[in-house]
Amino acid sequence: MENGPRPVEDLWRRTLSQIPTLYGRLVYLSSLRNANSGHYEHHGLKLVFGEEAADRALRDSHDRVFRQWLTLNLEQQKADLDLYLSSLPTKRKVLAENWLRLSPYRSLSPVSASGPERNLFLCDLEILLTLLRNEYADGPRA
Repeated sequence: MENGPRPVEDLWRRTLSQIPTLYGRLVYLSSLRNANSGHYEHHGLKLVFGEEAADRALRDSHDRVFRQWLTLNLEQQKADLDLYLSSLPTKRKVLAENWLRLSPYRSLSPVSASGPERNLFLCDLEILLTLLRNEYADGPRA
C-alpha cells in the first residue's frame, strides 16, 4: 500500500472526477456524512484504506469542494447549478420552487465551514434558485 494511491487521490480519481459539477460533488460528499456521528462513511475507501483514513479523505475533499464553490462568482455558480439540475428528472422550475421552500442545500456545508462561509453559501444558493425559478417560469419548462 505504500506505493499505491493515497485515499484522497483514489477518491478523486475513481469517483469525484466522474461528477461533472461542483454542486454535484457537494451533494455526493455531504450524503456520505453520517448526520448522527459526523463521520464520513464510504465502504470501498474504508475497506482499502481503513475507517480513519477514509473519513479524513472524505472530510478533506468535502472541505476542498466547498471552498472551490465559494471561489466561483454567481454567474459560474449559476452555470454549475443549472448543469446539475439538468441531470435530474424533475422539471427545473419545480426543483427550484421546492428547494426554495424545503432548503435541502442547508446540509451541504462541511463541518469545517465558518459561520460567514455557511451564510455566503446559503445566500448565494437562495439568490441562484430565485433567479432560476424566475428564468424557468419565463422560458421553456425543462
